[in-house]
Amino acid sequence: MDASFGVLDAFAFVVFAVLIAVAVIAIVSLGQLPGRLARKWGHPQASAVNVAGWIGIATGGLLWPLALIWAFISRPGSDASRIENDQRGRGVTESEAAANQPAPLRKPSRHEEMRP
Repeated sequence: MDASFGVLDAFAFVVFAVLIAVAVIAIVSLGQLPGRLARKWGHPQASAVNVAGWIGIATGGLLWPLALIWAFISRPGSDASRIENDQRGRGVTESEAAANQPAPLRKPSRHEEMRP
């Protein structure tokens, strides 16, 4: 039996180490995702969503989808939902909406300006 350590053995260890590193990075990224999204969107319970994401990873991904869904849900009366409604145009009056319209891409011709 040959007990020497060859080039292919070293290559196999390197490949195995890279796979383990990629798996750890993927698990950490997935654990952080619900908390990061909740903080980004101003969720009122962002720290709880963060903890739920990590607990979801610790349970083998069983509860992680619930944390991800919770990151996108906010209470109807919270600041995050008011900001979201304003961005969608629900909390803006017609005059404010007209004032916030973008400028036209081209100038109207003289013929178009003279139309009543």
